Amino acid sequence: MQTDPDWLIDFRGVELRRGGNTLVGPVDWQVELDERWVIIGPNGAGKTSLVRMAAAEEFPTTGTAFLMGERLGKTDMRDLRAAIGISSAAVQHRIPDEERVFDLVVSAGYAVLGRWREEYLDMDFEHAQEILRQVGAEHLKDRTWGTLSEGEKKRVILGRALMINPELLILDEPTAGMDLGGREDLVGYLGELAMDADAPAIVMITHHVEEIPHGFTHAMILDEGRVVAMGLINTVLTSENVSRAFHQPIQVDRIGERYFARRAK
Repeated sequence: MQTDPDWLIDFRGVELRRGGNTLVGPVDWQVELDERWVIIGPNGAGKTSLVRMAAAEEFPTTGTAFLMGERLGKTDMRDLRAAIGISSAAVQHRIPDEERVFDLVVSAGYAVLGRWREEYLDMDFEHAQEILRQVGAEHLKDRTWGTLSEGEKKRVILGRALMINPELLILDEPTAGMDLGGREDLVGYLGELAMDADAPAIVMITHHVEEIPHGFTHAMILDEGRVVAMGLINTVLTSENVSRAFHQPIQVDRIGERYFARRAK
């Protein structure tokens, strides 16, 4: 079975089941090099289960899944993970409180959490410095992880994900737990990243349409493991589709390049 070389993700009839329950699927989903996807849906919709397969962290129970042209189950998962940057709470929870921010970012190329005995070049340190500057966390480089606020942690873990120059960037609720100002700063940066032609393909999970940065091209809405709608973002993020997924009347409005939602009267 072949896959299109322009597709970083190619899922065909993919399902993930556990304990007799279907967590997500069946899903047919393709992501190209220049696409920026948002996956939205209520709690338990299957968003994280889908993205764990896209991150080469889970094998599908049924169906066929290709990542970067390689079929899951037929290739070394470590090689695939080396091309995927992940920003998620799961990664955050594995980081020791005493870990220095700069070490945490520069060590991403070795897929370890913090420096140990690895050999680094000046260009590695320069790249880490530039990445921290881009995500607005350069001033945090000498701080330890345990002293950071939630918003600061989100910026640092995003920097770590970008350090490897990934082909695919996966963002699992990147603004969760942030205050309004911090959220808007990070959403603004992600919008700039989405508009950068040299940036990786992006897949982002969120519960809230307000957190979708400008520049995102596609959307998928999930509910109870099933796809409610997917495709170009302006055709998917409608009041009708969002209402179906959240099981209540929701009004979705687009103001400029951003989306907003509220319960319909």
